[in-house]
Amino acid sequence: MSLDLRGLNPAPVTPFTPDGEVDHQAMAKLGQWLAGHDGVKSLVVLGHAGEGTFLTQDEQVATISQLVDAVDVPVIAGITGEGTHVAVEEAKRAVAAGAQAALVYPSHGWLRFGYQQGAPQERYRAIYEEAGLPCILFQYPDVTKANYDLETQLEIAAQPGVFATKNGVRNMRRWDTEIPVLRRENPDLQILSCHDEYLLHTMFDVDGLLVGYGNIAPEPLLELIAAGKAQDYAAARAVHDRLLPVTKAVYHRGSHMEGTVALKLALKALGVLENATVRSPLIDLSAEAEQEIVQALRTAQLI
Repeated sequence: MSLDLRGLNPAPVTPFTPDGEVDHQAMAKLGQWLAGHDGVKSLVVLGHAGEGTFLTQDEQVATISQLVDAVDVPVIAGITGEGTHVAVEEAKRAVAAGAQAALVYPSHGWLRFGYQQGAPQERYRAIYEEAGLPCILFQYPDVTKANYDLETQLEIAAQPGVFATKNGVRNMRRWDTEIPVLRRENPDLQILSCHDEYLLHTMFDVDGLLVGYGNIAPEPLLELIAAGKAQDYAAARAVHDRLLPVTKAVYHRGSHMEGTVALKLALKALGVLENATVRSPLIDLSAEAEQEIVQALRTAQLI
């Protein structure tokens, strides 16, 4: 039986101690705070927001297992291994640690070189059949060569074990034309937006959100999901406008990767994390950027 992700699915950051070690106590605190919101359906770890590829294998396993022990919602693991066999082994470790599903990243060599037709389908098949882990289809931005055309998405979505899609195509023309086809051809597929910076446009077509943004604004995002499902544009627009200063401060930056640093600074301002330590190759933001983030949170009445 697939998980019900029809709601908010935050992708928590991975807290570190000031000396750079994974802070499992802080992760448990963050996870429990997020999971305590009615409407949060899962926590998705080891993705971009969670600096998952910056952790060792042992750290990845410990992050999953200790969070599983700390929260009462399902924990979903980002699977990022480069080769299919490597990804399957990563998925097996995630299963053993207690993960209930996989957010399947493309093989990252595809970002540069593209992929052979049929290779993404095989990646999902192997993870589900060999590791037994239900899969979420991850649609990358279409400016990358790891983006899947509609036919590839449809074929992956039709495979056994694929129960949801996290769509981040970041091309609203493609969103408006492809999402209805995915919905029509796979009525049971749960469609989740991960457009942290384009939430308003995508809210009226989805079952929920799978977003790093969920770290810092769970309550407004739950309101946004409800407004989208009710097709209430005015209510959705009000939430969007309230959050816009935060969206700008966190996601309208030089690089989307800076969003992870900004999320940690926001969580520090919210009092959820004690520090905003990140791992290289991420770099701390300036004191001015931190002040901007704090002011945005105040403007949005989050603090």
